[in-house]
Amino acid sequence: MLMEFLGVLGALALFFLLGMFRVLREYERGVVFLLGRFWRVKGPGLVVIIPIVQQMVRVDLRTLVMDVPPQDVISRDNVSVKVNAVLYFRVIDPKHAIINVMNFLEATSQLAQTTLRSVLGQHELDEMLAARDRLNADIQAILDAQTEAWGIKVSNVELKHVDLNESMIRAIARQAEAERERRAKVIHAEGELQASHKLLEAAQILAAQPQALQLRYLQTLTEIAGEKSSTIVFPVPLDMLQGWLRPGAEPVHETPVQEDPGGGPGTD
Repeated sequence: MLMEFLGVLGALALFFLLGMFRVLREYERGVVFLLGRFWRVKGPGLVVIIPIVQQMVRVDLRTLVMDVPPQDVISRDNVSVKVNAVLYFRVIDPKHAIINVMNFLEATSQLAQTTLRSVLGQHELDEMLAARDRLNADIQAILDAQTEAWGIKVSNVELKHVDLNESMIRAIARQAEAERERRAKVIHAEGELQASHKLLEAAQILAAQPQALQLRYLQTLTEIAGEKSSTIVFPVPLDMLQGWLRPGAEPVHETPVQEDPGGGPGTD
């Protein structure tokens, strides 16, 4: 009887002895409670816990990746979209993460969903599609401020998908096409304006030096001569021919016929 009692006592002692030693990895910390009250944060390495008197809760300090489920969001311009995001955060204070909130993972997930809906509802659809970096920064700042009391640091928030219905996709396509046509017309008009300025400058230069116009005509003839054509029609202004007359020669002008003031033919 005594031997059996000693055997049971030895087994219990061995069980308690093995339960005293815990090994925490480098990225883990242990929040230790002594008789239900917070005592200290231990780890990493070998940790000794007194059974029954002390309890320990493990906390992972690595960066956690949480996928925020798709949320139905109505933008400020009354467009219904589905938006989901991904959240990066980590525990920086294990004591607050265990004591101040019941389940910090679930609490962070719910807070991310509500914050995503409230922030995106204040912006228009164009901002959701084109200004994602600014929206990510706004959501991250709000989450980081609200989870600070839980000992959590939100490092980054990224919007993954903005799902639109088919009618809205077609409307956006028509809007993009109209915008491209507007840009093409503006660019064409700007090109015509610049070309008119250049033509004006060229005309002023040619008017100051008439010989330059002759050189341009000769150059144009040289370019046309290289083409495979048997007939070339090239207009030549009469003013240009005056520069080729011999020096001192007067240009030929038609003399108008004046009427006889004394009357018609045969009058003395």
